[in-house]
Amino acid sequence: MAGAKRSSQRPLMAFIGLFFAIIATGSSTAQVPLLMWSSDGLPPLASSTAGHITSKDQLTAYLASAFGSGPKTVLLFLQDKLSKDDFTVFGGAFGNKQDSAFKNLEAALQSSSSSVTLPALEWSGSAAILGLLQEELGVSPLLVDADTLSHLSINTSASNLLLINLPCCTGLQKSCKEVLHDNDEIIGKVLNIMKAKNVPYTAIYTGLQPSRVISETSVSEQTVGRSLLQAAVLAVKPPIMFNSSDGPCIMLWAQNLNISFSNTWSDLATQTPSLTGSVCNSTNALLVLNYESGITLSFAMSQRFYSVSARNWFTLDSVQLQSSGQTATFIGSRGIYAPAEYSFHCQSVNSFQDALLVPSNTNSNTTQWKLNFIDFQIQGFGLVKGTDFSYASDCASFFTPGIWMGLLTSLLMLYIFAYGLHMIMQLNTMDRFDDPKGPSISVPQTE
Repeated sequence: MAGAKRSSQRPLMAFIGLFFAIIATGSSTAQVPLLMWSSDGLPPLASSTAGHITSKDQLTAYLASAFGSGPKTVLLFLQDKLSKDDFTVFGGAFGNKQDSAFKNLEAALQSSSSSVTLPALEWSGSAAILGLLQEELGVSPLLVDADTLSHLSINTSASNLLLINLPCCTGLQKSCKEVLHDNDEIIGKVLNIMKAKNVPYTAIYTGLQPSRVISETSVSEQTVGRSLLQAAVLAVKPPIMFNSSDGPCIMLWAQNLNISFSNTWSDLATQTPSLTGSVCNSTNALLVLNYESGITLSFAMSQRFYSVSARNWFTLDSVQLQSSGQTATFIGSRGIYAPAEYSFHCQSVNSFQDALLVPSNTNSNTTQWKLNFIDFQIQGFGLVKGTDFSYASDCASFFTPGIWMGLLTSLLMLYIFAYGLHMIMQLNTMDRFDDPKGPSISVPQTE
């Protein structure tokens, strides 16, 4: 809940109240938080309901009441991106204050004579905050930093608007917590300079735009009762397709097209190639992928009739890689083949482990390159379904070595069981037994 908190009444609960307001606030539109504190005092802000979003008009009215009389020195800490979730995640909101990224900000709110918290400020209102302050104070903003401010002479007889820009989290060089901690150090240094100069001030900390935009549906718009959860459908990139005058004739799809030169890997699937140089006919097909990075990847396929199976089969004869004047050729006809009316699919097609692409011995540059295609599927003939692959002939055969080992072991055990059962059934029991009280049994040798 937004509201003014007097340090004389609640000196230790100002920042805690801030986090309670932030955590309890929900919204259905993009918004940013705004923190405002002063060494002279601020007018009270009317209480609002939980989930209330402060509009631009409401902010304008409050700024008019706060800066309506006398000259003011305003410090605007404007961060490129800021959201209330940043305070929840990195502000030690769960009791771990030692791990907070806003220690100086917390100390400033506790030591100020009064403070105002707007957990949910309308995005357009935040974008215009600099214009609103300029209109209320009647001065142009002065962009400063801590070093410039220490040598700046501030005239307290006139209004001043000092702008301190703070970077946002990009995740490239520093983590979000480290960026927010550095921004907090800048805030603390600027406030210490203002205290050393003995200049009364009003400070505002907000964001130019939200760092997290989460759209939530209003409770009144939600259906009452149970509903099944639907799994998110991941977007699947379309296959690479070469069209001839008669329609589509070559299709290729791969999750990753990884190539390596001297153990430095790059994924060509993240780039969009041109198909200049690709050709196809009834017996041969050549798919040429030209990338802006200067790499050219070519797939040469052919089909022929085999009398043993009485059908046409296509093979991926070679994969050629060209880069920086070097050419590497890999032979794929031994392991990459399928009926001409089918497509070929394999989870992993590479040139170094269980290789389906065998480096060509005629090219010395081939040994320096490695290929690794993940979830690879290609078809160069018989695209009767237009823009869809035909039935896929997978490189993993049905009778794998493990299946053969299991079958042979089972057959061996079954043979041992059958032989043992046969031997047991051949056992004959005696039909006459010796009686110790009677005469001994005489068995003639002729029987």
